[in-house]
Amino acid sequence: MADFTETSGRQAERHDGTNGRAVPGESASPWGLRSSNHRQRKKLVLHMDVNNTVVVSDTVTGQGTVAALDGFLTTSTWGKMTRHGKWEWLSDSPSLLPPCKDAVRYSVQFGRIPGFTSGAGRRFRGVLDEHLDQLRWPEGVEEDSELSVKGEDGRLYHWILPSFFQLLKDLVQEGWEFAILFRTFGTDLPRVLRAVHRALNEGAHPLFPDLPDLKINVNMTPGKIRCSKKGIVLSRAEDRVSSRDGERGLYQYFSSVQGLGGFQDHFDWWASNTFSIRGGKPLWVDPFDQSVQHIFIDDNMRQDDEDTIVQPRIFLDPGGNDTRVACTSELYDITLVQNDLLRAISDLNYFTERVNICLENYERNLQQGAG
Repeated sequence: MADFTETSGRQAERHDGTNGRAVPGESASPWGLRSSNHRQRKKLVLHMDVNNTVVVSDTVTGQGTVAALDGFLTTSTWGKMTRHGKWEWLSDSPSLLPPCKDAVRYSVQFGRIPGFTSGAGRRFRGVLDEHLDQLRWPEGVEEDSELSVKGEDGRLYHWILPSFFQLLKDLVQEGWEFAILFRTFGTDLPRVLRAVHRALNEGAHPLFPDLPDLKINVNMTPGKIRCSKKGIVLSRAEDRVSSRDGERGLYQYFSSVQGLGGFQDHFDWWASNTFSIRGGKPLWVDPFDQSVQHIFIDDNMRQDDEDTIVQPRIFLDPGGNDTRVACTSELYDITLVQNDLLRAISDLNYFTERVNICLENYERNLQQGAG
């Protein structure tokens, strides 16, 4: 069976001049979720971070829309220190991956300094302004207490990215069986669930008034995942599952969920493990199970395991309980997606595209393993 030892990292491209953009409210995404008959039977379980993934803010750090986007730019701009101790920029364009071998993220060298684009990163001010404009709440549409948010600059913005709602439409339209679980360290999970419930049940979103037609159920009860040296415990309402009873039970729980819901992960555990993969949000992956595929999307996903946020645990045998912790690079763009917040803002089809890439790379790895 596949051991997920190689990542193709294949990037999808469009050649029709649209660069993946779509018009909100269209009956179909120009990108679309491709599927074949055998894939159509697979269930997708998408684990999605909240802050700086589907929401441009960060309750952990207390950042609003403008500050959060400004802070994201410190994590996606690159340079290096010269021999004379001076910072030298190596690229004028933000990117998730380094432009060259010895490039260092600004945030790694100096931290997420407030007011980045007003100071050291002023060359990226245009990028900030452009994406804030794309994030603006539609003119002439009344403020919505759940779906819109007022930025530090006094302007109204989308609170949840429109590309997230486009993903929901694409999944339903293509007939996928799926579930989406928000996985956040923050405290805003109840508000996220309320906002999504409002859009999906009341048709309150100005760009997607037909969302109630999707008939997606939202579980409004936030769950918790707590980790310790003794194991991992998941709880939500009356549900309680522990790794002490075997890790297979946690995998089966996540694989069986329906609709939308969410869990607050264990920030203190991640911090106590120096913000590394050792304390990351747990994700179970079973390469022997062809009936379900789990995908985790998070802006803090890194190929450096000493600086990443998800801990992928791969089962070693069919139906077994034993797992190993995989390196992020092993599963990058297969089950782990490093969210590009700039593209998630500017490209309505971004999340759909990333899911497609993971589906194709996952399938390719299974075929290679079988061979």
